[in-house]
Amino acid sequence: MKVFSFIWIIFLFYTSHLEAQLIQGKILGKDNRLALEGVLICNSSKTDSVFSDINGFFQVNTPGAYTFSKKGYYSTDVIVQSNIFVLVLLEEKPFELSEVVIKSNHFQSELKKISASISIIPENRIKSNDGLNFTPILNGVPGVFMHSGTLNTNRITIRGIGSRNLFGTSKIRAYYEDIPLTNGSGETTLEDMELQGIARMEIIKGPSSSLYGAGLGGTIQLIPDKGMFNSFFIESSYTFGSYGLGKFWLSSNLGNEANSAKINFSSMSSDGYRDNNQTNRQNLTISSNHILNKNNALNVIGNFIDMKAYIPSSLDEEDYLNNPERAAFTWARSKGFEDYSKLLLGLSWEHNFSENSKLISSVFGGYFDSYEARPFNIQDQNIRSIGLRSRYIKNSSLINRKLLWTVGIEIFNDQSLLKTYENLYRDFPPETGSVQGDLLSDFDENRFYSNLFTEWKYHLSEKFILDLGLNLNQTSYDLDDNYNENELDRSGSYSFDLVVSPKAGLTFQADQFRMLFATVSHGFSPPKLEETLLPDGVINTDIKPETGWNYEIGSRGKLLKNRFNYEISLYLMDIDNLLVPRRIGDDQFVGVNAGKTLHKGVEITLNYFILDKKSIQLSHSNSFSFQNFKFEEFQDLNQDYSGNDLTGVPDKTFFSELHLNTSSGFYTYLNYRFTGQIPITDDNSVYSDAFQVVNLKSGYVNRIGDHFKFELSVGINNIFNEKYASMLQINAMGFGSNSPRYYYPGLPRNYYTSFKLQYRF
Repeated sequence: MKVFSFIWIIFLFYTSHLEAQLIQGKILGKDNRLALEGVLICNSSKTDSVFSDINGFFQVNTPGAYTFSKKGYYSTDVIVQSNIFVLVLLEEKPFELSEVVIKSNHFQSELKKISASISIIPENRIKSNDGLNFTPILNGVPGVFMHSGTLNTNRITIRGIGSRNLFGTSKIRAYYEDIPLTNGSGETTLEDMELQGIARMEIIKGPSSSLYGAGLGGTIQLIPDKGMFNSFFIESSYTFGSYGLGKFWLSSNLGNEANSAKINFSSMSSDGYRDNNQTNRQNLTISSNHILNKNNALNVIGNFIDMKAYIPSSLDEEDYLNNPERAAFTWARSKGFEDYSKLLLGLSWEHNFSENSKLISSVFGGYFDSYEARPFNIQDQNIRSIGLRSRYIKNSSLINRKLLWTVGIEIFNDQSLLKTYENLYRDFPPETGSVQGDLLSDFDENRFYSNLFTEWKYHLSEKFILDLGLNLNQTSYDLDDNYNENELDRSGSYSFDLVVSPKAGLTFQADQFRMLFATVSHGFSPPKLEETLLPDGVINTDIKPETGWNYEIGSRGKLLKNRFNYEISLYLMDIDNLLVPRRIGDDQFVGVNAGKTLHKGVEITLNYFILDKKSIQLSHSNSFSFQNFKFEEFQDLNQDYSGNDLTGVPDKTFFSELHLNTSSGFYTYLNYRFTGQIPITDDNSVYSDAFQVVNLKSGYVNRIGDHFKFELSVGINNIFNEKYASMLQINAMGFGSNSPRYYYPGLPRNYYTSFKLQYRF
């Protein structure tokens, strides 16, 4: 009996010792924090190796040094200790992006397995410019074009969609993690986000309704930097430059074994190139990642923006050519500006029910308080929003073939309180600026939409993958008119019919280096409530959402011993119920469905590693867009514009960038952008000139001892001082004897210098 007991004790000790030696961990992408499947984990002696599972989990039997490697990512060596849950971050290789995992896809698939046109902007591209605005970054993506009148006046188009929106971005959705940057009216603002807090951008081009609902042009996903695990450091930078530019940035990284957080604060001011062009902006961002246990993780996102920016507005041709630094007369006289604060908050929870199923749910909300003084009136707006996005993802099989499927819902509601007042600036001395007068309107607008979506990815064989998706959208508006002095009550409700948006795609893996894809997808964009109002204030119940079909084929792959990466897409989009803002007065428009447009184009991306050595890396990236966008049918009042070029979009763009990095710390980014001519009026009687812009940034980064790291950089934008229009006001009208004000002048040659210091504890 004593011998048996002794043997039993030895057995328990031995098995408990084995359990203690069993070490578990999880592998995530550095930029997007997505779980990485199929990562090879190999010990230093190469005698023991395992792969991570679909949720990024792995386990090894003994502690020691291990190498973690996966195609498309830099390998990393980690010392694995016993009794510690290990978290490993792998960094994406910037020019092997077809191998990396995509966040904006439901299944978090590798780009090479996705039957859609998705462009990735990695962190090094984001930081290769002046860090002030999105324009040079987004304009390097084929098919995407961003107009930029000032730091706070922008318009983004994707494949021509959104070009006819007059004063901002519409018909394109944007998300900050899972938080919509698109409000209930379909307007998107992302130019006030702090670029230093963004780790990566992903852009879905073409209708993405089966993923994100109402976005006829596509979706822009901003992925915040959530910091590093097991790291504690602070860093700060100051940038100064032409036209009174000054920007202070302070950041802190807080991380332990299972939690990471990044806190960013920035304060930016600029006098601007033009009159009445001053800008002041403060931005506070908090983003964090918390691994609670093997099956649960939380992400917390917060962003607060406070901004005041004066508005110089557009110029007529005479001032654009000869006095581009001027502001439009009425905007200068009234000292027009916008002053707002904005808050975004989001909490996301990921729960793994098993190795093959999980639930990702996010709740979000925010507010927007704005006061905008324009020559024609003063607008006071307050928006409160709340929403939920949740999806269940299952990895299963059908007829012995891999099947991934998801079903989810997104619900969003915001309430807008909007008042307008007279602007009495003409009754006061010129130096006074805008003065609020009597109330002109008082609206309470409640906006609601819901998306029910599902998507299926079925592996027909080792080479073919079939994608099927479906989205059901319901959008409605309620309007209360609280101002009745004119005895015209515009109160009412409007609900659009249920919109059904299907998608089908097919990928073919030709070999381990090249793939082909084809896709057909449906998209839609409902009009804003304001566009449904007729001139007499009655809601136009006949107005319809813009809808369209996208047909696309493309290929991604590698050539020349994997040093050359390419992507090419050919697409055709057919848009029905074209929504046209018809001007009926100064800042007065009504929406009408006026016809159809046909969008045909070719997009090409080429990336090449010229040198890829330990001491020096030299890479060259290029993107081309060839676009033929036409009004297929377009009649507005008595004018027939059928067959004309679509206004507001260039016929071709070309972007080329050279990146040089050295192990000694020196780096250089040089980029060149060509933009073709752009039709400004629907009758095609006025076009903007084609232009070319070259930007340069160089710097040096190095360490001082064990704790300090510094970086010094200088940059020149528009090196050759090109005169060009950086934004166009399409179909502008000249009132009285005044000429139409079409042009926002681009910045002439300008300079900036930045110094950055990091202290690591």
